[in-house]
Amino acid sequence: MMPADPDADATRLREAMTEALEKSGVLGDPAWRTAVMTVPRHRFVPGFYLPAQEPDEHGLTVWEPITAEVDYGRWLLAAYSDSTLITQFDDQEPDWSAPRIRHGGAPTSSSTLPSLVLRMWADAEVAEGHTVLEVGTGSGYSTALACERLGSADVTSIDVDPKRLETAAGALYGCGYTPTLAVADGLYGYWPEACFDRVVAACSFRAVPPALIAQTRPGGKILLTLSGWLYGYARVLLTVAADGTAEGPLLPGTVSFMSARVHAAPAFGNPAHWIAGLPEKARPALYGPERITASTAEAFHLRYLAQCAVPYAQMTTAKNVVVLVDVVSGSAASLTPGESGWDVREAGPVRLWERVEDVLGAFDACGRPGPETFRLSVREGEQLLRHPRMPGLAPAPA
Repeated sequence: MMPADPDADATRLREAMTEALEKSGVLGDPAWRTAVMTVPRHRFVPGFYLPAQEPDEHGLTVWEPITAEVDYGRWLLAAYSDSTLITQFDDQEPDWSAPRIRHGGAPTSSSTLPSLVLRMWADAEVAEGHTVLEVGTGSGYSTALACERLGSADVTSIDVDPKRLETAAGALYGCGYTPTLAVADGLYGYWPEACFDRVVAACSFRAVPPALIAQTRPGGKILLTLSGWLYGYARVLLTVAADGTAEGPLLPGTVSFMSARVHAAPAFGNPAHWIAGLPEKARPALYGPERITASTAEAFHLRYLAQCAVPYAQMTTAKNVVVLVDVVSGSAASLTPGESGWDVREAGPVRLWERVEDVLGAFDACGRPGPETFRLSVREGEQLLRHPRMPGLAPAPA
């Protein structure tokens, strides 16, 4: 049963979360520490989903709805944990007055874990006096932290989902924060409030949106996550020049965000149909798919580099066969485990796995350089990822 005033319990838990974040090293700035101590995260997550311990009979994740009315203790503890809380699946707004268990589904909105929120603001080098555009309001918790740190007048936050923004606005205004809020597509930013000193995106893009560069002051910075249809991710911190170009390094770490909805991967049909069109003759693979699928920081980085080489490819597994499909060119490739490695079959105008192998070979020849050794440049709508000892890679166009 929910108590009459959960704020007292929340204060204790918020203090504990703040101490834990400080010990982890993400609260070096006293001003951000004050913001975390002040903003009541529970008011921004009236309902969310947590995964059950076991999948259902079909292997799908069972998502349990959590609200204060359903399970007050679990709700409040999760609200002040360093966890991402899923608030929406498949663009469908839940009815938190009568929530239902979900089986599977694609998360489309969340309250990002506090340590990552703080890391994003810190990596963007946000400081007093900066005007900020946040792309992806989500629950509004990140927006509230920025308002507490900078003042509401210097914060603009946009979200493509009107229902999500309405809920966030209610929480923000209820806590006394009054940033500029708008329903808008992050691909185009928000011209009425331009130009900004900092742009920080809480969603990922296939390519750097030109509008975000145009809306950033010379010398200003843009922090965003680049992604793609292979689900490779890279974070980049760009500095905008007076001539409208932008350049900056990739940042270390393994951070992923939900894709901007206009950049979501298209459906590619039945993998078996693509496999049926491949030639019978195979060749030995120079590298196996585990180089880009393993649960390691290097594989996470490599998947993004491979994605730059085959920007329209998608990957799936069908009966132990790894399949790459390119719906734009009609190309496909399969990797089948053999006695001494993997066998490759490819068809279509783009030899998908051969291009990935070229990237992996160049990466190894360069001594396996980390993300921070790469720089992304954006000029006249074109972007190029560079490394001193590797050929340039062109991430997917917007």
